Parts: sequence; structure tokens; C-alpha cells
Amino acid sequence: MKHLGTGIGWRPEIAAAVEGMPGIDWVEAVAENVCPGHLPESLVRLRERGVTVVPHGVSLGLGGADRPDEGKLADLAAAAEALGSPLVTEHIAFVRAGGALTASPILEAGHLLPVPRTRDALDVLCENIRIAQDALPVPLAVENIAALISWPGEEMTEGQFLYDLADRTGVRLLIDVANLHTNHVNRGEDPAKALDELPVEAIAYVHVAGGFERDGVWHDSHAHAVPPAVLAILADLSSRVRPPGVLLERDENFPAPAELERELTAIRETVEKASISMVPEVSAPAAAAPAVSDAVVPAAPEAPEPTEAPDETAASPAAERASGDAHKASPSTDPARQRLALAQAALLSALVAGTPVPEGFDGTRLSVQARALAGKRADVVAKVAPELPEILAEGYRKSFVTYAHGHPMTGGYRRDALDFAEHLLLGGRLEDPDVRRQVSDWWLERSGPAPLSQHPAARLARATRRVLLRR
Repeated sequence: MKHLGTGIGWRPEIAAAVEGMPGIDWVEAVAENVCPGHLPESLVRLRERGVTVVPHGVSLGLGGADRPDEGKLADLAAAAEALGSPLVTEHIAFVRAGGALTASPILEAGHLLPVPRTRDALDVLCENIRIAQDALPVPLAVENIAALISWPGEEMTEGQFLYDLADRTGVRLLIDVANLHTNHVNRGEDPAKALDELPVEAIAYVHVAGGFERDGVWHDSHAHAVPPAVLAILADLSSRVRPPGVLLERDENFPAPAELERELTAIRETVEKASISMVPEVSAPAAAAPAVSDAVVPAAPEAPEPTEAPDETAASPAAERASGDAHKASPSTDPARQRLALAQAALLSALVAGTPVPEGFDGTRLSVQARALAGKRADVVAKVAPELPEILAEGYRKSFVTYAHGHPMTGGYRRDALDFAEHLLLGGRLEDPDVRRQVSDWWLERSGPAPLSQHPAARLARATRRVLLRR
């Protein structure tokens, strides 16, 4: 595994600061924000200086019931090639539900949601990861996520789930120690036990981030300083194995560059101190079997990764096991997908459409998660359509959150912004004539011309809507 060193999440808002920071070995960029043909000049300059750039996907939904979208995989592959990246990363999460498997509309979460730690979910996730591995030009690593809610009837701990995942697919792991802390506060899960159980030699790199606690719930905000509790988990992990890379995540509420540099220094010192005291005999979990080591660690830098083997006869033992697992799992794959699809659709519908809470879930926690999802949508829409909060001023957030609770997101955030504006206009919710005119002008300018439907009723409805909005 390539040694990455110490890095920071690259964001446009802090691009200049990142370029000027001393000791930055690598950066991570959100893959969906990278256009391979038009790379940000800041990333180009960093690459020319020899700084490694890793694309980090957030919308693939590998933990969802559907197979990974070919277009999204192609985009992720293109980003990796354009950036010359040694690997790409994504999340163990689902981000949408519904569709053909449930004969219901597709719902978008707009956020990462946890998959149940069940055999069904593991079978589906393993197959989805193999599909992604086959489509990507470089190795894939997947990240554990933070969660506010727990699935009823889970069959494994997080460590066991990740261990089996790495064993069956050879996938590498991106361990987010801030997410381990979040799950400790919100779900009572012991971070040390999770580290005991997972195959630490499968780690590609580590995320570190901050958050805040409110009413007994930890919010993984990526907008606050890294707390001592998260650094303590990083120290525990680094006392077991020296991570190939550690990265500080910060997505908003950016402090001065000097403050970010202080956090990076604290992260470096934490890893160094813990690594010095590391005992060789405990650098890997006692439960780790040689077969797992073979699955996730190449014998030498030149050795091909399991997903890069030219044919089955040349595949590594991990690839052979993965192939065997695929054949064994194939008879139950479709039923497993359908069961998972129904469960995820019921949960997501409760979170974004106000349907009843599925049996076994904590209704209070689901309400907290629903509010968090609505707030997240409001924040992102404000970024992709900054004119709306400018026009609506203090009324923007309250109006959007109220809208979000009854109107699930069915497309991207730009579509969400247009739908929100249309909702305000058609519902007569804008009493100020000047505000109404500005929102109407904004909607008409950005909705733009669209190919006319072949169905007369749809064409009439579109024409009628545009006339009403003009009024």
C-alpha cells in the first residue's frame, strides 16, 4: 500500500490555504466535484508539486440494494485517471432507495445512511464492491460511516462486518475514527472493540474530523475542531498498526489556516507517539487469519491487486475466494437485494416523506435524523443556488426545512432548488410581491428549455405551470 503521510481534505474555499500549508503530503477531493476535463487549477498545481490527490466519492451508494450505477462508476474512474490517483474511496452506505425492486418512486437521502449489519446486506455489499472493483482502474477503499440510528435485528458488530467484507472482497478500508466516536456516543458501540475486530492491515488510510454534541446526540459536522476523544481513538489505532495515511476533514466553518495547521500537527504527533510505543506482536488483531492478510495486503509492491488479475488462473487467493463466494451467493442474490430494498425504502420514506416509522426503529432517533437530513438539504441547496437564501433572507432556512419534510428529493440538489422555488410560487407562500417576482425570475431563468414530452397531457401541464409561475 502506498505511503500517503499526512493530508487534508481539499475544498475550493481553502484551496489557497492548502497550497501554502507546510507538510501536506496529499489531499482528498470530493469526486463528484471533479470534472476530469477541467481540473481546478489548485489541484493541478498540487499534482505538479508531487502532492497525491485521491478522489473521494459520496453518491455511489455501494450499500444500497441496487447495483452500482455504471455512469457514476465511469465518472469515478475518470477522476482517478485524470488525477493520477493511486486509489479511490467511497462509503459503506446507501444514499437512495425505491425503484424497480420495490415498485415505488426512487427517493434520494441527500446524505449517507447506514446499512444494516446483516448477512443479506453483506452479500449485496460484497457483490456491489466487486462490480465497482472491476470498473475502476485503481484499488478501491471503503469508509465506515457515522450514524444517528441503529437497525433492528443486526447480526454483526461493525468490526465483524468490516472483517468479513475485507476477507470476501479484498477491498481496502478507510477507517474514520471520528465516525467510530460518533457511533460510540449515538449507539453505545465501543471503538476499542471495533478496532480489535477489524483487519487493521487492510487499512488504506484514516479520516479524522470534528463534530459537536447536542441533547446526547453526536453530530459529525466536519465543521468543528477535532476533539480529544477522536484523537484518543486515532492513538489506539496507531498503537496497533501505523496507518499509511491520515487525513483531516473539514467541510465548512473553515478556521484560519494557522488553526488547521495546529490540528494537523496534533494529528501527526498523535500518530508518532502511538507508533513509537507500538508492540510488533499486537500490530495486527489477534483474530486476523493469514488468509485475510493475503486478501488485503500485496506480497510486494509489484504484485497485482486481486481486481487487476488478467484472468482467473492468475488471480490471487483472495480473488479466487471472492469468485467462489460470488458463485455460492448467486442463488440468493436477488432475494437478498429485494429484502434489503424493501427495508431501506421503508426507512428512507419515514425519514424524508413522513411515512410511519418501520417496526423496531427508535422513533425519537428517526426524528433527529429526519431533521438532520432536512438541514443538510437546506445547506447544500444554499450552496448550489445561493440566490435563494439571498432573496428569501432569514425566511429561507425555515421555509426550506418545512418544505423538505413533506417533499422528498427525487433528483440532484439543483433540481431540488428548482422544485423548492416552484413550491413557494405555486403555493402562494410568498406574500411580498418583490420577493415573489425575484423568485419567479430566478426559476424561469434556470428552469430553461427542455425537450418537449411526446405525451400531450405532460406538455399541457408543463405549459400551464410556466404560465402560472409567470403570474
